[in-house]
Amino acid sequence: MRSAGTIAVVGATGQVGGVMRQILKERKVPFEHIRFFASPRSAGTVIEFDGRPIEVENVETADLRGVDYAVFSIGATASKIHAPRFVEAGAVVIDNSSAYRMNSNVPLVVPEVNPGDVENRPIGIIANPNCTTMIAMPPLAIIDRLFGLERVIAATYQAASGAGKAGVAELDAELKQPNLAALTFDGGAVNFMPPVKFPAVLAGNVIPLAGDLHDGDTTEEEKFVNESRKILGLSNLRCHATCVRVPVFTGHSIAIVAECRDTPQVEVFVDALGQEPGCQIVDLPTPLASAGVDPVLIGRIRSDRSSTNGIAFFVSGDNLRKGAALNAIQILELLLQ
Repeated sequence: MRSAGTIAVVGATGQVGGVMRQILKERKVPFEHIRFFASPRSAGTVIEFDGRPIEVENVETADLRGVDYAVFSIGATASKIHAPRFVEAGAVVIDNSSAYRMNSNVPLVVPEVNPGDVENRPIGIIANPNCTTMIAMPPLAIIDRLFGLERVIAATYQAASGAGKAGVAELDAELKQPNLAALTFDGGAVNFMPPVKFPAVLAGNVIPLAGDLHDGDTTEEEKFVNESRKILGLSNLRCHATCVRVPVFTGHSIAIVAECRDTPQVEVFVDALGQEPGCQIVDLPTPLASAGVDPVLIGRIRSDRSSTNGIAFFVSGDNLRKGAALNAIQILELLLQ
């Protein structure tokens, strides 16, 4: 693997940016220089990286010349402004936001699924998928390769951290209510603060509304459908998702039923999963078990008895790691090979 030259982590002080920094060290990605960028609010912060202090630069005013690769996690609005600036200065941008995912000139890449797409980047930007979509892609790609994927029904169980640090803080504060158990066991009243990040109290609850409503579906559900089709190269894939927020801090999970062209064989699917480094078969995949783990965890694999060509499984993955930061770094490694 050749050196990346100068790497920029844009959004370095954020939730995903911190995981990106950690993974760059863990995977020993070769580079000569590294620079950290963030909003004006966080600019000037000093971050220790690999034993030396690095001052965070203001992404709005910094001189971007000399950056070869930039991994972004600063939100869609900011990415639309600053990603083109980095490209114009000579960098290849790997963007973790929703800004460019459905842009026909931007490849949407999961390295285990469509690695060759990184070469077709006419505007110099490569997009990371939504963290929930990402977790489903490796096993669904295997199913498509083996049996021909025709339809996907998904119910997601999405962690609070998918809504950022504010989502984590809101769940944490709710769980610290002293009389939460009274609500759970006795039906007693709990004096929660009005929720801000979520549409209802999340502690002791599940919320069948993740994202903003749009024509009956939520934005999270639309992302899952549209991004799955693009990544898998199946523009006519029939796909339906119900996205649910659950009181978990880290780790998204999905219950999936996949309908296929050919009759799927559970044993063949399991054997193929065992050969894919991005997948790990476990008896009981849970978000807690997936936290801090690179592969997605897959279990409860069984035939769908309601159809002749269906297979069902449950998958959990770390939404901050594989669902965001790790996938971006793996894309960078693809570019360096």
